[in-house]
Amino acid sequence: MDAPLLQVEGLTTHLFTDAGTVRAVEGVSLTIGRGEAVALVGESGCGKSMTALSLMRLVRPPGRILGGRVEFEGRNLLDLREEEMRRLRGGDIAMIFQDPMTFLNPLMRVGDQIAEAVRLHQGLDSRAAWRAALAALELVRIPAPDSVIEYYPHQLSGGMRQRVLIAMAISSRPSLLIADEPTTALDVTVQAQIMELLGDIRRELGSAMLLITHDLGLVAEYCDRIYVMYAGQIVEEADVGPLFASPQHPYTRALLKSTLGPDARVDAFESISGQPPDLARPPAGCRFHPRCPEALARCAHDEPPVIRPAAGRQARCWLLAQDAA
Repeated sequence: MDAPLLQVEGLTTHLFTDAGTVRAVEGVSLTIGRGEAVALVGESGCGKSMTALSLMRLVRPPGRILGGRVEFEGRNLLDLREEEMRRLRGGDIAMIFQDPMTFLNPLMRVGDQIAEAVRLHQGLDSRAAWRAALAALELVRIPAPDSVIEYYPHQLSGGMRQRVLIAMAISSRPSLLIADEPTTALDVTVQAQIMELLGDIRRELGSAMLLITHDLGLVAEYCDRIYVMYAGQIVEEADVGPLFASPQHPYTRALLKSTLGPDARVDAFESISGQPPDLARPPAGCRFHPRCPEALARCAHDEPPVIRPAAGRQARCWLLAQDAA
């Protein structure tokens, strides 16, 4: 079996604030194979984006990565010098952020911004970098790329700006794309176009993708495997089909019940009771137990073990441990 492209073990990132230590990412482990599309899903505030920033070593104070391993093509990224990480970011690993206007310079033409990324990671001269920027815009199917390359971000629609961000990310043909809520604030039609574009680009470049989202519909259509995150921890992992057919963790079951599919009735919608915990003061035992309708007595005080009920599946739950016993 080939070695994974990305192997994360025990990744832990905390934020040290005046209100206390926020345990944003707690012992996260995940694997991404070459060319594979993997989703990281969960409610807002569960630690998905902080996990992505930790993988890229973009955590800023008051946050700090405390431990774990992030092995990319056999190298632990947490051990690299900052200049080595800068070469990797936007080169072998690229990230697509959810808000283009936050990451695009409003005073620079989009062509200059893409070309700058190309020069940084490929060492091309200005003319060659401009040609590479134009090729990247063509790859993301921007109409009239010869004209758009001269535009400023404010002259583009939200969907077009997102395509420009994707063009910047893929300009150096990365091995791994990290897409953090790439369709946020886009209408449904544009969402589908962006996801189809990412899928086509991934196949054309042979890139792997980590999709960070709360939209299970996108996951079902565009991903191979899923990691479910709750309160800073991975609570379940499975291939897409088995997870949707037979979720093992009560939180995953609750997430699926709270998602309306295209044929679902509104009266069949079930919200998850309660609120996600304060990660500065997480509950003892299983972090989901205060909201879990299936909680056992020990869930309130004992940390649940990780159970592997089948090959390629795992869940962190006392109910599974009880069944296994």
